[in-house]
Amino acid sequence: MAPSLRPPSSSLSPSILPSRVVDLDRRAGRRINALVSSERADRVLLALSTAANNGALWYGVAGVLALTGPRGRRSAIRGLLSLAGASAVANLVAKPIFGGPRPLAADIPLRRQLKVFPQSASFPSGHTASAFAFATGVAVESPLRAAVVAPLALTLGYSRLHVGAHWLSDVAGGGVIGSGVALLGRLVLTPRR
Repeated sequence: MAPSLRPPSSSLSPSILPSRVVDLDRRAGRRINALVSSERADRVLLALSTAANNGALWYGVAGVLALTGPRGRRSAIRGLLSLAGASAVANLVAKPIFGGPRPLAADIPLRRQLKVFPQSASFPSGHTASAFAFATGVAVESPLRAAVVAPLALTLGYSRLHVGAHWLSDVAGGGVIGSGVALLGRLVLTPRR
């Protein structure tokens, strides 16, 4: 067998998720991979997914929010603090506990594939946890600003499915972790009105 030109997009850690969840993930993955999408949509979703690596996308959004006045600065700070907390929970706590292999690169349409496949455990999606944490943190300070940020966070979550980096349960789990951390942060640091 010839060696693959692309690294495998799978961690060796087994998943502890119930078999029903794994079956649902595989069915959802097959449906997403079978969707006919334009080359432009594939490029945009791939670029968005990549732009969120290491939180870079959200640092940029925070910079723009900070330019919109005092409430924008508070929104940006709370969003970034929420992102940091959710990233720590997702990557340092949840991934080692839940584990799981990622979707196989061979199953993903070639033009959607990431240039470098993640090697960490699949559950949860750290990108989605960060996105939802940032958007929820912004919403705590400014629902109006969150109305602009939330669609970007939702699209980022879907992009992780579209490019084959994660399963549906990974994205859902990341969303719950991200929003949960941001809402817990509200208890620690009450928003100013």
